[in-house]
Amino acid sequence: MMIRRRTRGAIALTATALTAGLTLTACGSSGGAQGAAGKLNVVASFYPMEFLAGRIGGEHVKVTDLTAAGVEPHDLELTAKQVGAVKKADAIVYLKGLQPTVDKAVAGSGSQHKVDATAAAPLEDHHLAEGHTEADGHDHGGDGHDGHDGHDHDGAAGDPHIWLDPTRYAAVARSVGAEFAKADPAHAEDYRKNTDELVGRLTALDQEFKDGLKDVRNRTFVTSHAAFGYLAGAYGLTQVAINGVDPESEPTPARLADVQKAAKENGVTTIFFETLVSPKLADTVAKDLGLRTAVLDPLEGVKDPAKDDYLSVMRQNLANLRTALGTDAPTAPAAPIS
Repeated sequence: MMIRRRTRGAIALTATALTAGLTLTACGSSGGAQGAAGKLNVVASFYPMEFLAGRIGGEHVKVTDLTAAGVEPHDLELTAKQVGAVKKADAIVYLKGLQPTVDKAVAGSGSQHKVDATAAAPLEDHHLAEGHTEADGHDHGGDGHDGHDGHDHDGAAGDPHIWLDPTRYAAVARSVGAEFAKADPAHAEDYRKNTDELVGRLTALDQEFKDGLKDVRNRTFVTSHAAFGYLAGAYGLTQVAINGVDPESEPTPARLADVQKAAKENGVTTIFFETLVSPKLADTVAKDLGLRTAVLDPLEGVKDPAKDDYLSVMRQNLANLRTALGTDAPTAPAAPIS
């Protein structure tokens, strides 16, 4: 068999190409971790975290959402491929305690840039207000959460639904922006600008809720899932929840009796249900009381991200609350996705 000898020129070209490749590799790794196509490879645990990562990262990030659109995040079980994606991520944005399989994968990740939303917006323990419907005048009273109903998000230290209070969500946004700037210093200024813009939008949304709910005739609402404690506390409302923090749990007969009593005593007109779980329970309670039903979306996921986002769904929640609670002022039209 003939063995062809490589010429000196070929050897020189090979050496030059190898050196260039090493140089490019070194340049690509400088200034922070970079994923495919020079973008920061970010993994987000579920929609509220994905929304922040995408808005703040913009064109400089590639975001993978571990929870598919339309899927209830509480029951997420990661595939081996998803666990691998977490391990390889340049940055991770998640909410510790909400999804145990995600927490486990994050603990095994080598990423130096992990954003736990609860560090920026600590959780509060919201209890079901059994036989009690008055807001406590503090942060989040009478809000329909129960730390003793057997559903504690597998270790979450409190109610995880912090994103439903725009001000708390803004605090998480700032944390995400700061971590992206550390992970990718070359684009730090863009991350800061995007963070400031998003925080501005969340601040405006907070004002919309304050203005829209300050003059409602009724301040008590009934919902199937105790997800709205932070929202209720932020805007002086009282949430009466049929279920605890687990949307799939079954309420006791005593709990149903308390909900019916609270609804009657407070002149409730509407039983709210959510988008990602069956409305059967809300329908049953509403039928028993002769009330209507409507959607109050906890925004744990968005069915069609092409049509809706966090801001548009929150504005629809505001419109639905105003209708249910009663107001003499006209409801402002929902703003388009932006």
